[in-house]
Amino acid sequence: MFEIKKTEYINKTFRLPVDLVKEMESLAQNKGVSLNNLVVQCCEYALENIDQDKTKSAKK
Repeated sequence: MFEIKKTEYINKTFRLPVDLVKEMESLAQNKGVSLNNLVVQCCEYALENIDQDKTKSAKK
């Protein structure tokens, strides 16, 4: 059965370095996604991979 899903969002304010924002804006435009969508994807990726990064550091 087809279900319409609605993602719930919350507004937060973050201070980011100017150069980082410019680079992300450019990447978002080049990929045809919103800056917000790019930020969400980057955060999700970082959270999904943070344990792997810790494991790699511990083995060194």
